[in-house]
Amino acid sequence: MAAGDLYVQGARVWIPDCVEVWRAAEITRGYKEGDTVLHLRLEDGSVLAHPIESQLPPLCNPDCLSGADDLVALSYLHEPAVLHSLRRRFLEAKAIYTYCGIVLVAINPYKPLPIYEEEVIYAYSGREMGDMDPHIFALAEEAYKQMVRFGKNQSLIISGESGAGKTASAKYAMRYFTTIGGCLGDSSMEEKVLASSPIMEAFGNAKTTRNDNSSRFGKYIEIGFSQARVTGATIKTYLLEKSRVTFQAKAERNYHIFYQLCASATLPELQGLGLCGAESFHYTRQGTAAQSTDDAANLDSTRHAFSLLGVPEADQLELFNILAAILHLGNIVIRGRDRRGDGCFVEPADEALGLFCTLLGIEASQVMCWLCHRKLVTAGETYLKPLSRQQALDSRDALAKHMYGQVFRWMVSRVNHALRSLEGHRTSIGILDIYGFEMFEVNSFEQFCINYANEKLQQLFNLHVFKLEQEEYVTEEIPWVFVDFCDNQPCIELIEGRLGILDLLNEECKMPQGSDGSWAQKLYQTHLSSSHFQKPKRPRDAFIVCHFAGKVEYQCGGFVEKNRDAVPEELLGLLRASKSALLAELFLEEGDGRVSLQSRRSSGPRMAGRPSRRSLPSSHKSNKSISRQAWGAPQVPGCSCWPSPRLSCPSQFKSSLNRLMETLGSTTPHYIRCIKPNDGKQPFVFDSRRAVEQLRACGVLETIRISASGYPSRWMYQEFLERYRALVSREELMGTDEKQICSLALERLLQDPSKYRCGKSKVFFRAGQVAHLEELRYQRLRAACILLQRHLRGWLARRRFGRVRAAAVCLQRHARGTLARRFARMLRRTRAAVMLQKTLRMVLARRSYLRMRQAVITIQAFARGMFARRLYQQMVWHQKAVVIQAAVRGWLARTRYAHLRGAVIYMQCCYRRARARRELRRLRVEARSVEHYKQLHKGMEIKVIQLQCRLDEQAQEKQRLVEQLSGLSTAHAEEVQCLRAEVQRLREDAARDAQVQWLQERLAELEGHNVKTCLGQEVEELRQHLAEVEAVKLQLGKERDALVQRMLEQSQDLEEQHQRAARESQGLLQELEEERARYQSLVQEYTRLEQGYENLRDEVAFHRQNTLRRSPSSESFLGSESSYLSSVSTDPSRDGSEQQAEASGDIGGLEEHWQLVSEGPQPQPGNEVLLNGSVGQDPPEKAYLLLLGQLKAAKEELAWTREELRRSKAPVEPEERKPLDFFKRRNIAEMLGLGRSPEKVAVDDDLKHAYDAVQVANRLLASQLREEKQQHEEEVEGLHLDICSLKQLSQQQAALIQDLQRHQGQEGLQHRVLRLKKENWELAQKLEKEERTTLKLQKQLRAYEKQIQELTVKREAVGPLQELAASTVVLSRPPMVPSLAGLSQAMLAWRMEDEGRIIKAIITDYKPQSSPGGLPDLPAYILFLCFRHADHCCDEPRARSLLDAAINAIKRVMKKHSDDFDMVALWLANTCRLLNCLRQYSQDESYWQGNTARQNKHRLQNMDPQSSCRSLGALAVQLYQQLIRTAEKSLKPMIVAAMLESEPIQGLSSSCPPGHRRSSAAPAHTLPELLRQLGSFRAALDHHGLAPSVGHQALRQLLFLISGTTLNYLLLRKDTCSWSRGIQLRYNISQLEQWLRAEGLQQSGAREVLEPLVQAAQLLQVKKVTEEDAGALCSLCTVLSPQQVVKILRAYTPAIGLEERISPSFISTVEKQLQDQYGGEPSQLLVDTSHLFPVHLPFTASPVHLDELRIPDALDLAFLVRL
Repeated sequence: MAAGDLYVQGARVWIPDCVEVWRAAEITRGYKEGDTVLHLRLEDGSVLAHPIESQLPPLCNPDCLSGADDLVALSYLHEPAVLHSLRRRFLEAKAIYTYCGIVLVAINPYKPLPIYEEEVIYAYSGREMGDMDPHIFALAEEAYKQMVRFGKNQSLIISGESGAGKTASAKYAMRYFTTIGGCLGDSSMEEKVLASSPIMEAFGNAKTTRNDNSSRFGKYIEIGFSQARVTGATIKTYLLEKSRVTFQAKAERNYHIFYQLCASATLPELQGLGLCGAESFHYTRQGTAAQSTDDAANLDSTRHAFSLLGVPEADQLELFNILAAILHLGNIVIRGRDRRGDGCFVEPADEALGLFCTLLGIEASQVMCWLCHRKLVTAGETYLKPLSRQQALDSRDALAKHMYGQVFRWMVSRVNHALRSLEGHRTSIGILDIYGFEMFEVNSFEQFCINYANEKLQQLFNLHVFKLEQEEYVTEEIPWVFVDFCDNQPCIELIEGRLGILDLLNEECKMPQGSDGSWAQKLYQTHLSSSHFQKPKRPRDAFIVCHFAGKVEYQCGGFVEKNRDAVPEELLGLLRASKSALLAELFLEEGDGRVSLQSRRSSGPRMAGRPSRRSLPSSHKSNKSISRQAWGAPQVPGCSCWPSPRLSCPSQFKSSLNRLMETLGSTTPHYIRCIKPNDGKQPFVFDSRRAVEQLRACGVLETIRISASGYPSRWMYQEFLERYRALVSREELMGTDEKQICSLALERLLQDPSKYRCGKSKVFFRAGQVAHLEELRYQRLRAACILLQRHLRGWLARRRFGRVRAAAVCLQRHARGTLARRFARMLRRTRAAVMLQKTLRMVLARRSYLRMRQAVITIQAFARGMFARRLYQQMVWHQKAVVIQAAVRGWLARTRYAHLRGAVIYMQCCYRRARARRELRRLRVEARSVEHYKQLHKGMEIKVIQLQCRLDEQAQEKQRLVEQLSGLSTAHAEEVQCLRAEVQRLREDAARDAQVQWLQERLAELEGHNVKTCLGQEVEELRQHLAEVEAVKLQLGKERDALVQRMLEQSQDLEEQHQRAARESQGLLQELEEERARYQSLVQEYTRLEQGYENLRDEVAFHRQNTLRRSPSSESFLGSESSYLSSVSTDPSRDGSEQQAEASGDIGGLEEHWQLVSEGPQPQPGNEVLLNGSVGQDPPEKAYLLLLGQLKAAKEELAWTREELRRSKAPVEPEERKPLDFFKRRNIAEMLGLGRSPEKVAVDDDLKHAYDAVQVANRLLASQLREEKQQHEEEVEGLHLDICSLKQLSQQQAALIQDLQRHQGQEGLQHRVLRLKKENWELAQKLEKEERTTLKLQKQLRAYEKQIQELTVKREAVGPLQELAASTVVLSRPPMVPSLAGLSQAMLAWRMEDEGRIIKAIITDYKPQSSPGGLPDLPAYILFLCFRHADHCCDEPRARSLLDAAINAIKRVMKKHSDDFDMVALWLANTCRLLNCLRQYSQDESYWQGNTARQNKHRLQNMDPQSSCRSLGALAVQLYQQLIRTAEKSLKPMIVAAMLESEPIQGLSSSCPPGHRRSSAAPAHTLPELLRQLGSFRAALDHHGLAPSVGHQALRQLLFLISGTTLNYLLLRKDTCSWSRGIQLRYNISQLEQWLRAEGLQQSGAREVLEPLVQAAQLLQVKKVTEEDAGALCSLCTVLSPQQVVKILRAYTPAIGLEERISPSFISTVEKQLQDQYGGEPSQLLVDTSHLFPVHLPFTASPVHLDELRIPDALDLAFLVRL
């Protein structure tokens, strides 16, 4: 394609700029061949004539490609395009990661970002590299996947400048591998791997001008894997900057560990180190950098990491001693002896010297000597040479650097030792964190070594990139020319080749008088002819090397000295002789060391001093000095395999670098290039010049150049057709092969075949061709839009004309109608006038006639009234006279009758008194006879009892009647009050209305007559009265209005109170949910602890089985012990004190029970089994088994005996109540002596006792009757008073009743909150009790063993008296099982030994298929029937044991079938049903409302199931959580594919932007599959009979998982943030909502959890341009967090040619409004999908009658007897 076709008017190009490096401009005039100037318009509007030199400026990519995830996808691949894409992604989208082929470019944001949480790790786990946004986790996942899939070692090569984020990237990669890989064997290995980071940072990182935590060494971390699990790690270090120990530049610091020690100098364990502030030491105060971290807290982290890695506290303190000694060594003052500087000395009283020697355990005199002198050995003698002050200071600093280097090496070896795996590893992933290319104003030996290492890494990188390009072309069978790339092998040969820079440096170091100047001259003479070597223009000792990243000028000064860096052997000998074991270990590991070439041999005697621990032959080691470089050699972990002692520093570094290259060459490398965006460490500030320098240095542009030389743009055929279907003709689409369709279309669109190639699965394009296709697609879409707009505008115009025409016709119709109606109205008015005249005349005539007629009627009425009143008066007088006469006659008759009646009564009284006196004398005579007494009082006791019962019934009836009376009185009083008020009001209204009517009639009569002269005064009075009545009426109206206003105010107050109560109720509901969540978290923690306990118990049992050989008797002993422990440990309702009391009391009860069994009483059925099972055993073992089998019976007997003792020792009550109490406790027949034998008790005594009892009972009954009567009278009076007060306060009581009804719901919530708190506390107590149970039970068993021995001895001495006492005890005990005749028909009789068979039949081996047509929760009903039998027998331990065994069996079944959703749902339904049965048939009346009369007969009578309900509730919560986890395992792989990747609406995928890595495979799952899976879950829950509310909660939790996972992936994938994807997502959500409506789940709360996803889909579809749009967007997104909204806006990709890119100002506006709306609180980016809503298990009564329950024969429960 010609240049004139590309550089046309409107095209955009890049031109160089001195500030921004590259600047965009638009061509204003098309380019033609031969033009020397290109006319441009800049972005600011200015015009520029750009001169065309050798080549045209690079073209800009289409806007749709800018900001692509992969830079290789750009159509035009060059430096400005890469820079612009990185800047745009970094500043606008806040995306710090970008792919560039195989390289991941990471830009340091200098700001913490929420993209490294654990949720993000799991989001990237298992995903392909192109499915998600660029991230270091995606690259780590790719390496991990290739390692697992192909079994080949991988490596991550992280490079960049200081401060670019290399260390942080390495830590994130390590955290990803340890999180995803987990651990194998050692459970703390992943913690150890992560703990190595703070240690390495403390000893190897320091603050520099570019980075506050700069790594001053390179490291290669190799993480070992076996079976895809982390087994260990190894760390290799390179290039430790030891010179920083003694010197720091301005604004820099020494290594962190020194400042951490100084900041923690006040710790007790560090008091003896002599430390103080960092400003007090010479080695830490040179840089004067401000403190930016908490050094004391960092030391705690370092020590904690040491502890995790197994370094003892003593070794840590000894290590700190050595580090403190290094600091004190720097403070030793060395003074010169004279001005010439020929000698120097150290003051003996130097405090720093004393501390240094004390800490290291060496002699101060030796240190003073060898710091200032050097031993010279000649052929015949040995003598000391004094050193100058500068030489002594250099020697001191060399010793400090050497000591720190040895400490660093020891630290790395200890870390590697802790991370080493014993079983080794099969594969590994290495992480290389090393310096990037460095080029400063002054470059020395350190920069030379770093750049040399980067040259080697760049060569490996180039070869790898070229190899990958070649492999892809060969795989796709694309012919291409192998282009040349920039090979830096000549530069490497210049450095490391024969007679290279390193060789010449080694030769110069061997020369006695070698110097930097002579070495520079040798370099000039040897390498000036090389193209990669240059000499500076200015005459100085320097040289220039042309590296791949640019030219670097190195200063020769210090090269030779840094290479030598000799440490005197005498000082090393002092350190080897140290009392510090660690220090001696550091220098003994080194071996013989390396000999300085300047030292001379001498066989002279050693200087006086303390002998060394290690004797060295003087001929070999007396005068050697160790040569150390300023940058340490590589540390090989775990061994002392240093390079040969004769190798120099460059040779060591060269060999270690070659080994590193071999290691990396044997792995599959993955590259991460860290970029530093600015030097000011400002967040999200991009300096283009600095970025370009680093891009050139790290090889990214070289990758771009290699890719651009071939076919950089690659598309799958399916993606190409989806994107460019608009450019394909109809004839071309007729083909069936996608490759053929693409080939035909490209032949037509791109005439030049060299611009593209069709491979097997991809089509390859040259640079710029994708931009050309995008332009063609844009033109085609634009033409289609114009066509659509044309037809749409025509249709709109036609519709508008039709509307205008219809409006005109409508106006005409309305006008004509108006005129017609006006004429009709005139005709009607004319006719109405005639009618009015006729009617008016008729009315006037009628009025005159009626007036005359009314006057006549009035006269007649007055006359007739006068005559009637006279007649009435006469009749009244006559009636009154008759009444008076009747009253007088009646009074006379009554008086006469009263006199007669009094006389008769007096005579009767006299006669009866005489007769009674005679009868009394006769009765006194008869009373003296005993037979008469017995006959008289025979059966009196029974009558007393009957009277007492009748008295109780009357008292109850009286109480009920009093309550009814109170209620009826209250209701009657209220009704009477209301009726009276209504009657009074009606009477007043009626009287007022009648009076007004009468007055009006009277006034009308008076006006009708012409009698004004006679009745004028009466008329005036009537008018005044009428006015007063009107005034009263008006006043009443005002009062009514006031009452209405007061009612309105009261209604408002009530509304406010209602709202306040609603708010309080909402708060209580929230508190209830929080308490429920805490309770369920405790349940979950209890489950975890219980699981750990089971694992430990299984492990202990396994070890016992392997190590012990037990006899049959010991096995039975252990089996009995384990069963006893399990039975006791499952009873969490009893605390330790009760258990201890029972244990102490059981001994006495067991003693009595042993006597019963051994002496021959008839055993119970349960005991026969134990006795038969113990036949053939020794008597002690037999007794022990019998004791364990009857432990529970002994406990019950002990409790009964204690109750009898308590009753016998009770204090004596008052005399008048003692017979009554005795009467209540004993039977009547027993008290009267009827059941006794006549031989034992005399009749007189019986009669005497009976007589006394009857007399006392009579007195008590009489007193009680009097008290009841008096109390009744007082209650009646009180009721009368209450009735009066209730009449007065009825309105206040009604208001109070309303308030109570309104707050009743709140009190219920408070009660539930308190109950949940109590249950949480009890559950916590249960966890503590179970931990104490084992120790207590062991003590009890030991006590039982002793008791058995004592009982065995006493058995022979048991006499008849003890046997009689034992039989008395047995007979006196109440029977435990009543007769079968009195039992209900709704229970299953079972024995204790049948417990295991029951559990096995209905839980362990239960299958729903075995009982077709039966109830789904049949096991729960069977368990409850067995529980009812235990309750009926008052056997609470047996019932509790059954429930505990059932709970444990269910847990075991769930552990075995943890991934079976149907099985978990089955047992969750059964657990809930059993829990509801215990509640339904308990003594709590609140659960009886739905029961029938038959069901109420089956209630539990003897036990309170509250503790069992709590245990079952905890189990139900555990099963619910396991149900959710099981469902999540099935749903998680389907969510992203179904909700985001599937395309139910076809044709929208073509609008997705190009340039994104996408998987070519079809989605693994679709939305219908997801809905079917949810439907299967719901069907399983309904099939197993689970309560609908619990099923609704489970589906709500699953939809929360779907919503949260989809939203998380939407936030992490830039390709999903587009308008078309929002349409697809909203459609998928609507399908979910439709499914919810079809299933009837609208009210389950599932719709609310989808709201964040709905708002995210709406956010992708709304307009995002103006400030009004920003306000509407903020009001729309009420559920999404501000961080999520901003993330979606920044990742939004507009449709090409249809939308504009969202401006940064709009995003800033939205972010500001959201911050103002929600405040500055930090929000979470990703949704925590692991969050579980608190589950509520409601009570649902069972409609099944227990006596109608059918148990299938297939369950094999024939041993259970149905009663």
